[in-house]
Amino acid sequence: MLHAAFLAATLLAFALPLVYAATPDQWRGRSIYQVIIDRYALPDGADPNQCPPGTRTWCGGTWNSLRQNLDYIQNAGFTAVWISPVSQNYEGPTTPYGDPYHGYWIADASKLNSRFGTSGDLKDLSDELHRRGMYLMIDVVVNDVMATSITPDLSTYMFKEQSQYHPYCAIDWSNTTSEEQCWLGDTVVPLPDLNTEDPTVVAGFGNWIQSLVKEYNIDGLRIDAAKHVNIGFWPVFCGNAGVFCIGEVFGSDINSAALYQGPNALDSILNYPMYTALLDMFTIPGPQNTSAVTDMIAQEAAKFKDPTLLGNFIENQDISRWANLSVDPQTLYNAMVFNFMTDGIPIVYYGQEQGFSGNSDPYNREAMWPSKYANTTTYQLITTLNRFRNFLVNNTQWATTPMQVLTTSPYGIATLKGDCVSIMTNIGSPPQNISIPVYTPYLASTSLTNVLTCQQWPVGSNGTIDAQYSLGGVPIILYPTILLQDSGLCGNSGTTTGMTKYVSSAQPIRRPVISLLAVLSYFLLGFLCCFCNA
Repeated sequence: MLHAAFLAATLLAFALPLVYAATPDQWRGRSIYQVIIDRYALPDGADPNQCPPGTRTWCGGTWNSLRQNLDYIQNAGFTAVWISPVSQNYEGPTTPYGDPYHGYWIADASKLNSRFGTSGDLKDLSDELHRRGMYLMIDVVVNDVMATSITPDLSTYMFKEQSQYHPYCAIDWSNTTSEEQCWLGDTVVPLPDLNTEDPTVVAGFGNWIQSLVKEYNIDGLRIDAAKHVNIGFWPVFCGNAGVFCIGEVFGSDINSAALYQGPNALDSILNYPMYTALLDMFTIPGPQNTSAVTDMIAQEAAKFKDPTLLGNFIENQDISRWANLSVDPQTLYNAMVFNFMTDGIPIVYYGQEQGFSGNSDPYNREAMWPSKYANTTTYQLITTLNRFRNFLVNNTQWATTPMQVLTTSPYGIATLKGDCVSIMTNIGSPPQNISIPVYTPYLASTSLTNVLTCQQWPVGSNGTIDAQYSLGGVPIILYPTILLQDSGLCGNSGTTTGMTKYVSSAQPIRRPVISLLAVLSYFLLGFLCCFCNA
């Protein structure tokens, strides 16, 4: 009797829902592909010719169409996908700024956006990503909702009381309180600002995000407009979510940005200060100021709690495409190598690998399908970068090892992270009779391999490497040849990439935590059974 009761209690415990939590440490080793759901892939039968970005309207992408086209993302080696917001958006007539195809014009956050599919469709997407060993990151908006006047009908929103919103005011960008409490948008499409100091709003959002994460098995959150919410809101919100939180803190000021990472704020932020420095160093035309990057590396090491968790990017839905800012493709390749091979989590915006060149919103939100998901040079570079980075993450302490600057010159920089030397230049594609001498910690005659070309590089006297650019300004990634065994790179055995056979090398660590209710049920039933057996 006693054994049967304990068995029943144990089965009950494991029958209850399991709580999964992807930690910051687990996210540190991921690489992320960012998708706007409406623009990534069309469902069968949709018209592929009706999506000029300037019209700012729906094109038809769904959670199902993304799920059916994940091979392209996984074959490039990505281990996580960040999707645009899933909450219900404005459903009225087209505004002067178009329709909410992007997902950021929130109506009722507690409801799903039916334009993108059903609850079952979102669960299917989550399940399929996890089956592939990939993580799901969902974009969330808690700062505001969308309206068409500054006196909206609050009954249509998740929060329906006037006290749950800040009164209308235009933002004074020189005042932090104004940035947090006044309204984004304008008087044509205003974005009423939630009063995230109000206890009912804090509790409501906490309950909502906890439920959303649990129901759809979400691994991480990207938080829109994080700096427009009082910073004390975030530890409670992310604590309820129980997953990695990375916030948008738009702006190049590192002192302001660094406030948003830590136990009293967020796990991470998108690294806008470094993005600005990369523009200064790499774009052609541009200042080509290498010290902007080296200075930022030093500042971030001193001011951020953990630079290895920051989100590295050079494109997203709020900024111009790289190809719109820089005419030389080698500048893209070098900047991408920096983002993948230095501290932080690399993020690639859909279409970046296809050379999309849109300017600002809405032209940087192009449809993906006209590219035919081609195997471009940039896609191939990303595949190699992901494969190598995944190998390092899974077999070494590379991800947690802080980067070092080995060399800086007017033409580029060299960094060391773990055992990997990366050399990035800003000279562009034309061949030039220049070189960048790099002093490494390796002994003379050590054999290194350039993982991008598989060329062997012997180390010279005093640990020197001389990066020559007679063939143009290509990036270089050097790693001890003997350590490349089982990497799948440069003839070494390992996982091979194929459109249908590729298996992500960065498999998830999914630690199930039995709910407290299950544990209590187990012991309570066992305790009662002792009396039954007496």
